[in-house]
Amino acid sequence: MSAAIKLSDADWLAIEREACRRSLAEFIRCAWHIVEPGQPYVHGWHIDAIAQHLEAVTAGQITRLYVAVPPGSMKSLMVSVFWPAWQWGPKAQAHNRIIATSHAEGLAIRDNLRCRRLIESDWYRRLWPDVKLTGDQNEKKKFENTATGFRQAMPFTSLTGSRGDCIVIDDPMSVDDAASEAKREAVNLTFLEAVPTRLNNPDRSAIVAIMQRLHERDVVGIIEAKGLGYEALVLPMEFEVERRCTTSIGFADPRTTEGELLFPARFPPEVIERDRKAMGSYAWAGQMQQRPAPREGGMFKRSWFEIVDAAPATRRKVRRWDLAGTDAKAGGDPDWTVGLLLSESGGVCYVEAVTRIREAAAGVERTIKATAMQDGKGVPVILPEDPGSAGKSYAAYLIRLLAGWNARAEKETGSKEVRATPVSAQAEAGNIKLVRGSFNEAFLDEIAMFPNASHDDQVDALSGAFASLMGGSTYSLANVA
Repeated sequence: MSAAIKLSDADWLAIEREACRRSLAEFIRCAWHIVEPGQPYVHGWHIDAIAQHLEAVTAGQITRLYVAVPPGSMKSLMVSVFWPAWQWGPKAQAHNRIIATSHAEGLAIRDNLRCRRLIESDWYRRLWPDVKLTGDQNEKKKFENTATGFRQAMPFTSLTGSRGDCIVIDDPMSVDDAASEAKREAVNLTFLEAVPTRLNNPDRSAIVAIMQRLHERDVVGIIEAKGLGYEALVLPMEFEVERRCTTSIGFADPRTTEGELLFPARFPPEVIERDRKAMGSYAWAGQMQQRPAPREGGMFKRSWFEIVDAAPATRRKVRRWDLAGTDAKAGGDPDWTVGLLLSESGGVCYVEAVTRIREAAAGVERTIKATAMQDGKGVPVILPEDPGSAGKSYAAYLIRLLAGWNARAEKETGSKEVRATPVSAQAEAGNIKLVRGSFNEAFLDEIAMFPNASHDDQVDALSGAFASLMGGSTYSLANVA
């Protein structure tokens, strides 16, 4: 019997060093105790998949990559903490200059500090002693090594100054920002105009975006809409056979069964069902399935709206108008002016009628007056008050036109999606019904496509009417549940 071979400390270090050099995933496993000492490491196959694509970026095989994965998948730790440290040490590319961004400066700095803590750890220094940080550039926002490589953290929309060999875009937009058109477009403008100018070598420097999908026009949506040629690694929480992800480096999602989970060790079925109910189908489709509109529609599904023959006899009513911003004479596909009659009884709302016209101002005013006469003076009339003096003046004019009726103007605050969120939640709960009528199909067609439809006038009118009936123009899920 041969004697057992005893390995020296130097031998063990060499073995560990070589294992980390060959595999980013193995480096993550070995270094985990430095970055997250209080949490046990839990491996999933998706970690291998993301690591393989980051390795391909390091090797120059991929220069443009986006990864769309659910929150809680270790994406920030992988791309913003472990990967930069792996490039400097195990891959002997300490000269790499990395600019790492996030929607919030605090998050970008958090991961900068985590990465620096790893590189300065005794474990890392023992394995890669040649990687040394300089004393004159070692701050929480930026640290540099003696090979002139650096890692710098900054908020995404303030991407100025430095240039890098790789720009990491880690969640460039928050969930709240996704609901604001202005903030979405600010992020997209930074991505399209600022990011390409921050690269050292446009022909071989890399851009890596890793995020959860939040909106059709988030960064990934822009990449796809413009055909920017990014390698796409898309891993939904629940497998969808027809959307199976394959990439140019030979990767294919290993799942085969519809609904098979991404990371059951951390997100077992009972957790999935709990979180799905809390988030609602719209948020789930984007953040978890990387498909920011559910297969059945957007924020609303046609199946949520039961069609009934009549509303209850005892009910509260309101007629809410949404005024077109485009004159029909301008041509093209102008907006509609919509007046939606909504009633409420016992916590259930009923869309009773929708008046929908394309007319010039005089025709709109005649229709508003005629509809008010038809509804009767017991039905309040709510008009939108657009910002600015002209909007206030026109709202005041319409109120005078409705002298004798309970007419008032209300300002709209927040994006269309934000205003529609409470309505969506109540519709999903079965608390919004349609009274049978000729408007049903056009209403359902529009609302099922929202917020991606070419017109959203009926949705705006419904959101405003719901807000008026349920306590005013300022509302939240908390006070309509």
